[in-house]
Parts: sequence; C-alpha cells; structure tokens
Amino acid sequence: MRLDHLSYAAGPEGLASCVQRLGARLGASFSDGGLHPSFGTRNFVLPLQNGSYLEVVDVLDHPAADTAPFGQAVRARRHAGGGWLGWAVRVDDITAIESRLGRRAVTGHRRRPDGFDLRWKQIGIKDLTVDPQRPFFVQWQTDDQHHPSSGESQIALTTIEFAGDEYTVDEYLGVSSTQPLDGIEVLWEEPYEDETGVVAAVFSTPAGSVRLD
Repeated sequence: MRLDHLSYAAGPEGLASCVQRLGARLGASFSDGGLHPSFGTRNFVLPLQNGSYLEVVDVLDHPAADTAPFGQAVRARRHAGGGWLGWAVRVDDITAIESRLGRRAVTGHRRRPDGFDLRWKQIGIKDLTVDPQRPFFVQWQTDDQHHPSSGESQIALTTIEFAGDEYTVDEYLGVSSTQPLDGIEVLWEEPYEDETGVVAAVFSTPAGSVRLD
C-alpha cells in the first residue's frame, strides 16, 4: 500500500477558480485531467514527488453524478463549501480489499483532453462518505507512464493533518496507516462536531512550505 493521491473538491467558486487559487498558493500549474464519464465528475491534477498527486475535482450536471457514489460524494462536499474530500491508497491487487470489505470494486476511467483513457478499479467511496478519515483504494490498470504523478515535480507532500482516530484508520486499512503514508508526517486531532477527515496538507515548494486547509 502507498499513497496514490489527495482529493480536494471545488466549492461554490467553481473548478476553474479553485484550481487557480490552489495553483497560486503552490506556485504550480495544474493540468486538465478530463472527465470521469461513469462518475459524473471532472478533475485537474498536479503531480507530486514520490509517485503521488493532488486532484481538484468537481461534479458535473450529469446523470451519473446522481447514482455513482463518487459523484454523490463530490456533490455533497461541494454543497458543504468545498475542501478536502479524502485520500486514496494505491494497491497492486484490490481483490484482497474486496474480500475484507465484502463487496466488489468498481471500474473507473477518465478521458483526458488528449483522448487517452486512464483506467483503474476502486473501492471504499461509500465508507469515505460515512467516515471521511477512511481512505478509498485504487488499483491502476493503466501503466505508470500515464499515471497522474508522472513527470517531474518540485512539490512534495510533507504532512497530512487528520481529524479522527488513528486506530479506526489502521483497522480499516488492515495495516498501520504509517505504511501507505511512509515518509509523510501524520498529525491527528480530535474531530470538531464529529466531523472526521483530512483537515489540511502541507507541501514543500520551491518558495517554501505551504499549508492548504
């Protein structure tokens, strides 16, 4: 297991303005990731060091967003004002996660503006919706050359701040959360009004440390 990406949902400001705001804070430009046709969402992505990336996602006026758990989760976060949606853990074989959670993964795909179609399997969005400190799991079916983290990056994720309970996350992962977050400082705090999840992330950039909450 290893960190695949962090997901940030655009709020009422809209996707373009959110991407511009976060990009200005980080001193970097996001690229248009394209559409998730089966989820009713679209994203912009920013590669990070060490094989992970940052995603800014928004819901579309599309029927799939009404039925797909990911589309529903993004819409709910948008209506709540936007902000951190969650974190994704990359695995090589998702069948073990399917067995432990007792359900099947779903197939996802994203069509980039250049026409390339990225494909993966994922599971855990429903659990994230109930308790946002929990990650969801991704097994990529597209080669690493086309993974959203590919390409050089001067930005590294150094710290994640969670509201929640470390034991709950460890139990859900089946391993210590330090494994997929190896090399990243993890800070835990008590939830405010029982709201769990990613509170903030700190990034190392050429201009210094940047905290996004």
